Amino acid sequence: MIRVLIIEDDLRIAEVNRRFVEKVEGYEVIGIATNGQEAKDQMEILQPDLVLLDIYFPDMDGLDFLSIIKEQFPTTDVIMLTAAKEVDAVVEAIRYGVFDFITKPLIFARLQQTLRNYQEFRQKVSDWKKDTDQISQAQIDELITRTGQKKATETRAVKGIDQITLDKISGFLMQIQEATTDLVSKETGISRSTARRYLEYLVAKGDAIADLSYGVVGRPERVYKSVGRQKE
Repeated sequence: MIRVLIIEDDLRIAEVNRRFVEKVEGYEVIGIATNGQEAKDQMEILQPDLVLLDIYFPDMDGLDFLSIIKEQFPTTDVIMLTAAKEVDAVVEAIRYGVFDFITKPLIFARLQQTLRNYQEFRQKVSDWKKDTDQISQAQIDELITRTGQKKATETRAVKGIDQITLDKISGFLMQIQEATTDLVSKETGISRSTARRYLEYLVAKGDAIADLSYGVVGRPERVYKSVGRQKE
């Protein structure tokens, strides 16, 4: 299990983030810190594998705390979850080596993909360490570019698939667990043909499954179910 510490001053948001994280198989939230002192204490006591860190706190700057994590807890990785979208903040976070930077309001599908990318990243590093104590240039390049960036590029390269629309539909499906094309079209404001194309893309990726629902009359209707439903 990947052990996660959430550092977020709004307890309601922290609880939502906790539920989101624990929907992804292989993760457990071991603590929630809502201020600077709690964050320092829990970092020292819990030694988490991964931290979900906000930027703005009443008593500290998240970027300053990020530098503390990198200096004092070098084996702990960080994902920034914040409403801050300023260029300087993003650039500074990247310079400190965050694994990802996700802006609020948080879309579950976006966080889910990042957490899966992080699992893959850790697994690759673990496998490489087992094989040899040396690393090739190709492996270095892969670590630097990271799996998440590669997958984002692959998604953009698929004709007719927009990442924002994909995140919206995936997040909606995860929220309600299962839906028809008509329901997705109605709730997201996109056409039925577009909804069907994105739902089928999620099925092809393995993020959803499709089944048939047989009503009293008429043809059977295709129903799409979030993979998350199968894991619970």
